Amino acid sequence: MQDKQLLKLLKQQQKILSKIALGQPLSEISEEICLAIEEMLEDESAKCSILSLKGNQLFHCAAPSIDAQYCQIINGVEIGPNVGSCGTAAFSETRIIVDDINTSPLWKDFKQTALNFGLASCWSTPIISTKSTVLGTFAVYHTSPKSPTEQDLELIDYFVNFTSIALENDANASELNEVISQLKHSNEKFEAFTQVMPDLVLILGEQGEYVDVYGSSDDFLYASLAQTKGKSINDFLAPKDSQPIMTILEKTLSSNEIQVFEYELDVPKGRIVFEGRTVPVEHYQSKNSYSRHVLWVARDITQRKQAEKAIEKLAYYDPLTKLPNRRMLNERLDMTVEKIKRSGETGALLFLDIDDFKRLNDSLGHSSGDELLVEVARRLGTVIRKSDTLARLGGDEFVVLLEYLGDDNEKANLESAIVAQKIHKTFDEEFKVGALKFQVSCSIGICLIEGTNVSASNILKFADTAMYRSKAKGGNSYSFYDPQLQTLLDRKIELETEILKAIENQEFCAYFQPQINNEGKVVGAEALIRWVHPVKGIIAPGEFIPVAEQFGLIQRLQNIVLNDICNLLKRLNPCVIDDDFKVSINISPSQFKSSLLKSALLNILHSHHVSPSKITLEITESMLAHDVEHTVQQMEELKSEGFTFSIDDFGTGYSCLAYLHAYPVKQLKIDKSFIDRISNKESGFSIVKTIIDLANNLGMGVVAEGVETKEQFTILKHCNIDSIQGYYFAKPMPMNDYLNNHSKNFKRD
Repeated sequence: MQDKQLLKLLKQQQKILSKIALGQPLSEISEEICLAIEEMLEDESAKCSILSLKGNQLFHCAAPSIDAQYCQIINGVEIGPNVGSCGTAAFSETRIIVDDINTSPLWKDFKQTALNFGLASCWSTPIISTKSTVLGTFAVYHTSPKSPTEQDLELIDYFVNFTSIALENDANASELNEVISQLKHSNEKFEAFTQVMPDLVLILGEQGEYVDVYGSSDDFLYASLAQTKGKSINDFLAPKDSQPIMTILEKTLSSNEIQVFEYELDVPKGRIVFEGRTVPVEHYQSKNSYSRHVLWVARDITQRKQAEKAIEKLAYYDPLTKLPNRRMLNERLDMTVEKIKRSGETGALLFLDIDDFKRLNDSLGHSSGDELLVEVARRLGTVIRKSDTLARLGGDEFVVLLEYLGDDNEKANLESAIVAQKIHKTFDEEFKVGALKFQVSCSIGICLIEGTNVSASNILKFADTAMYRSKAKGGNSYSFYDPQLQTLLDRKIELETEILKAIENQEFCAYFQPQINNEGKVVGAEALIRWVHPVKGIIAPGEFIPVAEQFGLIQRLQNIVLNDICNLLKRLNPCVIDDDFKVSINISPSQFKSSLLKSALLNILHSHHVSPSKITLEITESMLAHDVEHTVQQMEELKSEGFTFSIDDFGTGYSCLAYLHAYPVKQLKIDKSFIDRISNKESGFSIVKTIIDLANNLGMGVVAEGVETKEQFTILKHCNIDSIQGYYFAKPMPMNDYLNNHSKNFKRD
């Protein structure tokens, strides 16, 4: 290359590099390169073209001397192994020299286009980046077939190098602009997000200074966003609030880990509970790259905490009295037991039940009953210590847990008895519900909590057992747990399960004992429940009736008896029994008090199409001793349906003879204890004769039960007894046996 040409090349190089350095547009630089090489080649027919590669397509950057229509036709051509000079060069990454387009196989698909625009040869060199990737192609066309000299190729390489710099710089600039655009877009989205997000986002420096503050509201800050920036936490918060925050900042920076915590602050919005999350941030400020910062996100969780407290109250507190419920009591009892096991101290649990609350609740109404329970809870709260727990288990059951009463049993017994006495004293004052005033008492069971073998699961059960002992004493008293009573209760609970199973297995049935008049004719029967156990045989009613009564199973047994009575009446020969024939059934105290008694009886009778007039309801004297007005009303309603009443075991209870005439009673039943002594003219006989005379004067019939001897029968006949039942004639028997014997004349000599 001659000196003159080198000088011209150097001048062109400076000019092109200057444009690149100044960031001139790629099109301008590319055009400058094309014109420069066309001048340097010293061939007026030379026409230069620069194309950039985007994906698999070539696009024109500059071609100042080539017809624009040609450039438009090949613009966007896909590279490949036979795509002219440029497409092939870019594809193969090697220089492609085509000295005659007309004869070159590479130009097969583009030959006519090139020739039409007067292009006869094309030398194309791939433009390679510093990362060895193809950026595009540099092409030199001529209007006649021509091959390059070594000097031509050397010169082309110089300008290809310039073009590579320009293209790579443009690509970098484009990437940078894209990054800047994305950052700007991201920043706009971030700003939009922070303006509507409910959380407060702070960028804090190492000394607690507010560097940046983001958020939609100033309500969570002591001052506005504008006033806060640049100030320190210590400028706004009192030491009691700022010191914990500074501790969190230091921990975040020292541990280099995310911290999650809760804190409370008084802000313009009020007392707010925040959930804070912090994370260290490196190089947040480019001008101060060595300083460290903390990103602090504060979320208002006040409503959530309030909801959690409300849920806790629902889970751990009784909604009526606001006292701890069974769940909280169990947890505190577990903790107390574990503490006592470790310390050797003694505590106690008092189980309290209001006497006759069901009767009060039924008579007052449930809302008034609730008022009573609230007042009981208030009074009980006045006698316990802060360290103790007063809980309501449900209904009218309350528990007092005394965590510490001393180090020995004697002191614990004394202290728990004192607490029980204080509780009873709170019931001395009358209770008022609306305009009503009434006296209420309670029964208390006490179980000491002591020793290393104590079990939290048993303490409540033992105290409950002791409470029932107080009930058995007449209520309004307290009792300590007795293991023997617990054994008895456990047996009752076990028996309850056995009764339920026996009901399912149809082991219960009615036995019938004939009732005989003076001539030996069957005039009725008494139905008695029997448990025919498949292994133990017949179980005495006295063993299971009290348990059934206590655990609310008596109605289910009564239904079995009543169904069997209906089946018996339907199977009896109507020619043998008259209209006065009746079957009696015992009614328990709990059934008699129930408002559902009438419907329970009628539902079964109607289902069998049996008239109530065939049924005598046997009740005891004690059931007539309370609430005369209500009792008479209950009996009159049943009488109007056709039922008749008999007073069972008459003379053994607490009859008020002055009111006996007021009850719709059809029959008196003399207890067996009087029949056993009827041979004694001075005691037994006089009582039996008095009862018979009383019944006759009141227009009632009389039945003597438990007649076992001929002498007893003879005496009763002379007293004009109406009917008799007892072993002298027949024992209670299954239905089929009764059906086989009911027509028999039971007259005995």
